[in-house]
Amino acid sequence: MTSPQPLRVAGKRAFITGAAGGLGSAMARLLARHGAKVFLTDLDGDAAAAVADEINREAGHQVAWSAPQDVRDEGLWERLLAEAALAMSGISVLVNNAGIGSLGGIGAIELKEWRRVMGVNVESVMLGCKHAMAYLRDAQPASIINISSLAAFKVDPDYTAYNTSKAAVAMLTKSVAVDCARQKIDVRCNSIHPAFVRTGIVAPFFDALGEEEATRKLVRGIPMHRLGEPDDVAYAVLYLASDESRYVTAAELVLDGGACAI
Repeated sequence: MTSPQPLRVAGKRAFITGAAGGLGSAMARLLARHGAKVFLTDLDGDAAAAVADEINREAGHQVAWSAPQDVRDEGLWERLLAEAALAMSGISVLVNNAGIGSLGGIGAIELKEWRRVMGVNVESVMLGCKHAMAYLRDAQPASIINISSLAAFKVDPDYTAYNTSKAAVAMLTKSVAVDCARQKIDVRCNSIHPAFVRTGIVAPFFDALGEEEATRKLVRGIPMHRLGEPDDVAYAVLYLASDESRYVTAAELVLDGGACAI
């Protein structure tokens, strides 16, 4: 008889943004399966609630909560973190996953679009780190996980704002990590950098080119010749949320099928 799989994040309490689908819902499900309580937020509050309901049905009791959130709203960050801490008896993991894509070179991008991308992809991460810190400090050892992108390192000039925003997340992550370490606060902060993952962000390519041709083009610079799957990223989040990674901070965890090596 095989012994049951250990629960890698038993007792952890995770606040996850952008959790209605794609990467965020995969993260929430996996963390809950490994013993964590999870609080899901998304601009689409109904979809986040549906994912939380599915998690609770699978668990057989309440381990998931949800709320609608515009991650650019500082006051809403403060209110929802307090709500989550009350529901879960604290917060020990913050996953800044909410993000948006944007197409346009430097000569084409409008200032309004630039500010929209920076607001969602960068300012929201700063707000989450800032306002969650008091809860994380009370729940040490704790972890912040910021979802960046391979685009932080591999530049496509047609994605000027997106490239810039994801590079900013990487540096913000390091700043937070070193600040916590310098203060002797056991709150680790790391960034994850996926290549293309099979989520809604690649749907426009599939719609325009068909799945086979779109996949061929998307993976041409990836030695493993495949797209990532949501669980590829979710397992990285599981590791960084767990105490298995107690000595990992200010790191850039690249999930790219080898793309950065060539």
